[in-house]
Amino acid sequence: MVIEAIFKGREIGEMLEKLKRYKREYNREYVVRVLKHNIINLYLKPGQLVSENEIAEVLGVSRTPVREAFIELSRASLVEIYPQKGTCISPIDMNVVEETRFMRCAVEKSIAKLCCDVLTDSDLAYLQENIRQQETCIASKDYRTLLALDDSFHEYMFRACNKKMIYGIVKNAMAQFDRVRILNLAEMNMEVSVNEHKEIFHALKDRDKAKAENLMEDHLTRVIFDMSYLKEKHPEYFKVGSTRTSSDVAQVYHELF
Repeated sequence: MVIEAIFKGREIGEMLEKLKRYKREYNREYVVRVLKHNIINLYLKPGQLVSENEIAEVLGVSRTPVREAFIELSRASLVEIYPQKGTCISPIDMNVVEETRFMRCAVEKSIAKLCCDVLTDSDLAYLQENIRQQETCIASKDYRTLLALDDSFHEYMFRACNKKMIYGIVKNAMAQFDRVRILNLAEMNMEVSVNEHKEIFHALKDRDKAKAENLMEDHLTRVIFDMSYLKEKHPEYFKVGSTRTSSDVAQVYHELF
């Protein structure tokens, strides 16, 4: 799938996916949520200029909450603000991607082991149904829905272990990594990710802690080996001058494991 095709010849209003507003949601919160969703899902691509006026018009808010949203998103390294020049979507920083992947992997290996002790038949049924829905995404080539289901699969494991707060902390740090994940699903074979979820599910069902832990690590490390291809195909999406390449990380991984 060629990601660039969704951007050519389109105005910001056509590119931006608007979300339904929550009750009593402040304008700033709504703008942050919409922009973050569009950045992660690559409706707004890395390096793209975004206009305060255009965003405000499309979302039906004043410029002030848009400006505040830009500031908040800049703190999360999702946009870059250049005074007197404008704002652009931050390129993907491979160093940040690897750090957040490392953190998530360290935590989720423990979650996988804990799940082997606590998952009920009802929990397993939920995860199995989630995987069935993932399979329908392969047939329809719907990589964005697949990413949402992927997130739900992992989030449910945290919730089942009564670790909802930890999931929130991890998820809030994952925006850079999530952009690589969706690019990966769009450009690579979606079936690989779904099959890995199936293997993790069966290890959880069998209460095999060692296998579940190893499968989770492999699942969350695979993106390292895909990043070289993704960067070669979309060099404009990645930050220039990242000191750590995916091949460097892959070499370290092999030396350790």
